Amino acid sequence: MTAQDLKNAILQLAVHGKLVPQNQTETEIELRGIKLKPTDDLSFDIPQTWKTAHIECVCNTVPSKQYQILESEVRKSGQYPVISQSKEYAIGYTDAADKVFYHEKPVIAFGDHTTEVKYITFDFVVGADGVKLFEPNGEIVFPLFFYYVMQYYTIGLNKVGGYSRHYKYIKNKPIPLPPLAEQKRIVAKIKELMPLVEEYGKAEERLTALNADFPDKLRKSILQQAIQGKLTERDPSDEPASELLKRIRAEKDRLVKEGKIKKDRRTEELGVPSVEDITFDIPIGWECVYLGSILNKLTDGTHKTPKYTNSGVKFVSVKDMSNGVLSLEKTKYISEKEHNELYLRCDPMRGDMLLSKVGTTGVPAIVDTDEPFSLFVSVALLKYNHSCINEQFFYYLLQSPLVQEQAEFNTRGAGNKNWVLDAIAKTIIVIPPLAEQQRIVDRVNELLALCDELK
Repeated sequence: MTAQDLKNAILQLAVHGKLVPQNQTETEIELRGIKLKPTDDLSFDIPQTWKTAHIECVCNTVPSKQYQILESEVRKSGQYPVISQSKEYAIGYTDAADKVFYHEKPVIAFGDHTTEVKYITFDFVVGADGVKLFEPNGEIVFPLFFYYVMQYYTIGLNKVGGYSRHYKYIKNKPIPLPPLAEQKRIVAKIKELMPLVEEYGKAEERLTALNADFPDKLRKSILQQAIQGKLTERDPSDEPASELLKRIRAEKDRLVKEGKIKKDRRTEELGVPSVEDITFDIPIGWECVYLGSILNKLTDGTHKTPKYTNSGVKFVSVKDMSNGVLSLEKTKYISEKEHNELYLRCDPMRGDMLLSKVGTTGVPAIVDTDEPFSLFVSVALLKYNHSCINEQFFYYLLQSPLVQEQAEFNTRGAGNKNWVLDAIAKTIIVIPPLAEQQRIVDRVNELLALCDELK
């Protein structure tokens, strides 16, 4: 049961005469002299000592249209609040003293086109937007009791919706009238219970927030545990990651020698991070390195906005991978000629890793298509040795808090923030043995599947 459901239940018990016990010695409401309009019978039973009456027979409707003030006359500052159908009822202020309704008795405001009910105990001016205001006849109906009855009636209005939410729906409804003494006892009981409902509501909000955040926090925890080696067992027969780094270096040298890639200062001579640069112990057989040192190529898309066309080659920006999956469904297009020129420097292929670097930074996406496309500057391209780095492990590594916290810390600029290539290259990562990379992927896949079931 939600806090609103609990509040509705309390109001229902109050209006149906079941919240407090009846006192047979209390005097019934005297309705002599009250001209009742025809009304439908109540849709629920009430105690024998109760009566019913039409809303407009037990309340004065105040004030008349001559007291209303137009929106153009409302200002941010002034002496008197203007009551309207805005979210909080008071839309602004005015010093139009000739239109002030000076408070003597409580007034209940009911929206003409909304289901909000407000209890007003201050001087005000009425906005000309259809809000209805009632001044209960204190000899017949206790103002706060009437207020709670109107709150109860809006429960039905919220469910009906459409035209039935209009004041015309509610104005002909009868209201139950207990003896005045019982009305006051009902109000006192509601006041006693509502703070408990509010506390329940706050707890409900905290629980809702916790439930909403829990899958995401659990996912982050799983990835962090994974890259610390806490989800898998070590196998002494695994080839250590140091051997992988040697092969990565050898392949890179070969590609440079063959002219297939160029030497890049960002990924050359980065050295080895200090053990103090990370906050956890690296398992035996793992290596701690800079991201750039395992890459064959690190670049980004064109820094100039291309000339878009109605068809041609797809052009990918950060918006096409913002959820961690590359999507070519809503991309823009550039000419094949321009694509060929851009592709000479930035050439994404199947299996490469994309990484968002402008705006929302640090989001990886695997290139899982053979369809050609070009990249904008908001996306970095990471090419690496697939025989030494497991594709899915690399994807999870980039999603882990180890990398994400560095991405957040090193993203610079105001407005459209940028995670520059130099900072990406110097991101600290860990590399397990190749066999353990696969064991980590298998375990993470298993745990994330369970995590997704919690959403």
